[in-house]
Amino acid sequence: MARKRTVAFSRSAVNLFFHILTRCNLNCRHCYINPDQHGSQTLPFDTIRCWLEAFQARSRETNLVLLGGEPTLHRDLARIIRMARKLAFASVTVDTNGYLFHDILDRVAPSDVDYFSFSLDGPTPAVNDPLRGKGSFDVCTAGIRKAVSRGFTTSLIYTVSSANIDHLDRMGPLLQDLGIARFFIQVIGLRGQSAIHPEAAGSDAPGQVSRGQWCDIVPPVAARIADLGITVTYPKVFLEPGEAFACAGKVADNYFVFPNGRVYRCPLCEDYPLHSLAFSDEMLRATPKINEADLFELAIPEGCVMNRLVQPGNIEYGPDGRPLYQIACCLLKEEVRIE
Repeated sequence: MARKRTVAFSRSAVNLFFHILTRCNLNCRHCYINPDQHGSQTLPFDTIRCWLEAFQARSRETNLVLLGGEPTLHRDLARIIRMARKLAFASVTVDTNGYLFHDILDRVAPSDVDYFSFSLDGPTPAVNDPLRGKGSFDVCTAGIRKAVSRGFTTSLIYTVSSANIDHLDRMGPLLQDLGIARFFIQVIGLRGQSAIHPEAAGSDAPGQVSRGQWCDIVPPVAARIADLGITVTYPKVFLEPGEAFACAGKVADNYFVFPNGRVYRCPLCEDYPLHSLAFSDEMLRATPKINEADLFELAIPEGCVMNRLVQPGNIEYGPDGRPLYQIACCLLKEEVRIE
């Protein structure tokens, strides 16, 4: 059976990350949603259709990811999924926390959705629940089992932080037991509520990991999990000396759409009014300079311009003041799979 397609973090990829609402039933400590910048409304079906048509007119190779907040809270999600399928997007993925509201698994078929992608940040409730909310581990894993039992293809997203990196290696057996097809490892970003109100996160808040921790743990774990027959995708984060930096804003097409009409090309810009595109009068229009697109053209010794601006704590410098390494683009990632 052919492998189902989903979001691709590679050169020349075209991905549309569509936040159809920002409301959520959880309050994850590393949530990147920022209502002041992203809006707090739930988009009506007709607006979603109009905006999806605008992107499909640009490229028929677009991978669509429907997100929130929690997208299954949207009462029209099943209609949205079927409409996206009719528009012939290359793939349709739903990112969910696993609560699967409005009986979504009863209202769509496996042929409608390429992937239900679940978020889980630990191999046990003791690791996951302090980050995502009490009881969320049990609900999420139950949701995964229900989806798999009904024939849906599933993936899982694990956001690595200082609070859970030491538990990443324990995810392999759980992924196998749950029947997960693809495993996405993300790195925590200092965005959203955790960046705006760090005092509210507490002294034990999940933070960024060091270069040594990331390089020593993540690539070897990714390889071991791939040996289990699970496709693993993870960001490079730290480039090796001499390794060329590339910005997805120049070599790929990624669009992050929010309910207030803002459209970003780089997720690190999302806490700021730097969006390069916006919907106005139901038309997708370029925004005036200066915006994120202008930043993509800058070449700096640190690599990623936005990382240098908004989360420079993961860069180390030598005695001469030059960075010891470059930070990779967060949208160009490594993929490991065993055929």
